[in-house]
Formats: sequence, C-alpha cells, structure tokens
Amino acid sequence: MNTEQVLSDAFGRVQEEVHAAVEGLTTEQLAFRPAGCGNPIGWLVWHLARVQDDHVADAAGLDQVWVSGHWCDRFGLPFEVEDIGYGHTDAQVASVRSLTAEQLRGYYDAVHEQTLTFVGGLSGSALDRVVDEGWTPHVTLGVRLISVISDDLQHVGQAAYVRGLLKLS
Repeated sequence: MNTEQVLSDAFGRVQEEVHAAVEGLTTEQLAFRPAGCGNPIGWLVWHLARVQDDHVADAAGLDQVWVSGHWCDRFGLPFEVEDIGYGHTDAQVASVRSLTAEQLRGYYDAVHEQTLTFVGGLSGSALDRVVDEGWTPHVTLGVRLISVISDDLQHVGQAAYVRGLLKLS
C-alpha cells in the first residue's frame, strides 16, 4: 500500500463507523446524555467532523467545508463559526440537541470527500512537511493526519458505546 491508500483506508473506516453510529437514530436519541451529563452521539459526531474539517483544511490550505458548504447555517448551533467543540462546557454540549442523523452523515461525508481529495495527491515525502510550529517538536502533516484519525476513531467509538447504552435505557 502507498501513502494515499493507507490514509484513504483509515479515513474510510472512520466514515463507516460514523454512519453506523447515527444510522436510524432520532433527534432525541442523538441528544441522549449518559447519566445526564455524558457526551451525546450527536455532539460526538459533530465534534469529530469539525476537528477533521478544521485540521485537514488548515493543512491543505483549503476552506473548511463547515463554512464553504454552509453547514454552519444548516446546523444552526449557538457557536462561533470556528468552534470545533474543543473544551466545551457541559452547557455547550447540552445545547447540541436538534441534530438529525441525515445532517450529521451529510456533513461528515462532505468533510470525508474533501479529506480524500487532499490525501489522494500525497506522497510519503509530503508527510514530512511541517504544518504547525506551535508545538515542540513541530507537527508534520503525517503526525497531524494520524492525530485526526486517532481522535476521530476515539470519538466514534464513544458514540458507538452511547448507542449501545440506548438499548439499556
């Protein structure tokens, strides 16, 4: 496998799990918070899509799909357009209540498409390019993409866990 194939496969697995996590759920189920204070599926999937959109667009020098595709308007969330959910308070998480599975899937799929277009043109040497000098050591494109994949898989795994809890409640 080459660089493009490995990255495309990894991001494809995230997409499959996002679809499985939200498929057939109602708005109320997507907003269900375990123990009344845990992160709901809707927020988790929105957040992982926002992180991927933000980080990949920045590394690729592209506009975020959130803005260019007018998803920020379609979602109508009470956040600044650049908000990706990092550090959200309990009240901010709770405010993500009216999302549908179709919205979440649609936004993630648009982010996924932009991601695949970007990684489709990458070679192994491209992964060494520094994309963030705000850290020591500096963050390379390869490290950034693996970080996004890891973060996405953790959050979609959490969403799958919460989905399982829905069967118990």
